[in-house]
Amino acid sequence: MAKRIKDTDYLPVSGRIRAMENSLLTKSRMEQLLEARTEEELEKVLQECGYPELDAQRPEAMDAAIAKVRERDLADASAGVPDTRYIDIFKVKYDYHNIKTALKAQAMGTDPIHMMIDMGRVSAEAVKKAVLENDLENLPPRLQATIAEGREILETTRDPQLSDMAVDRRMYEDLTELAQKTRSSFLQGYVRAQIDAANLRTVVRVIRMGKGGDFLKNALLPGGDFPPEQLEKVGGEGGAGLAEVYVNTDFQSAAEAGQEALQGGSLTNFERLCDDAVGTYLSGAQRIPFGEAPLLGYLAARETEYTNLRILLMGRSAGLSADVLRSRLRAGYV
Repeated sequence: MAKRIKDTDYLPVSGRIRAMENSLLTKSRMEQLLEARTEEELEKVLQECGYPELDAQRPEAMDAAIAKVRERDLADASAGVPDTRYIDIFKVKYDYHNIKTALKAQAMGTDPIHMMIDMGRVSAEAVKKAVLENDLENLPPRLQATIAEGREILETTRDPQLSDMAVDRRMYEDLTELAQKTRSSFLQGYVRAQIDAANLRTVVRVIRMGKGGDFLKNALLPGGDFPPEQLEKVGGEGGAGLAEVYVNTDFQSAAEAGQEALQGGSLTNFERLCDDAVGTYLSGAQRIPFGEAPLLGYLAARETEYTNLRILLMGRSAGLSADVLRSRLRAGYV
């Protein structure tokens, strides 16, 4: 029987992670970026945090550069980690993004590789080959089943949205199973928070699109802290009572913004607050001295940082004001 990993096995890793947190783009550093008057000022802050030159005028090159930073950060954080599944949890979404991209490209007869992101557990090229050549045997069984289901839905319905929903459901099943196998209550809570955020977004989007109850029922995911049946009832009533479902929880502000979005309010603010609710859960890692939680909190903080950096750089390039950009940034970890 394999030796069960204990929190204390993470003592060396936790200490290193706390040191690595010093290079995160803190709130004060983000303010420096927002208020930078020249590109030189902006580049100086980014270099202090380990970023190369990032050119928002060339989005694909910028994304590639950020992807390399991400690979470096994952490699640095994973050194000496007793259980690499805590690293894999941050790769899962890219496997499923690549599957969705390849399936739609196959249906349209185009090459998907420029839209794929090579950050998953399986290479983007391997996913592309498996989908386009219908050669699945070299992929993990769950990804094989996902491709088969997504392809069947596309072929029978010609509806990419339904195919995407099926692939997303498989992704969250994968995340849930992976978290359960680690026996980490903190990681399981993180996955549940992601599911809750996804379901809250789904309720608001489906109501705004005017879709029926059956569509919402099929779109909602199991496994979160808020039962899908409760959200189906809200959907059937046109969103009435949405905020009440989430009162006194981390999702209260997001749900209130969702209620406003259903009445013509900002979807951008709603989306940001959904992400912030997940971030609020993760911020609890700062109160845990060692174990897997500091590692998970740090890696999730990096994911938020990459998102914020792209929002900020693309926004500056488009001429958006610091105030507008500030309102779109996700809450940071530190």
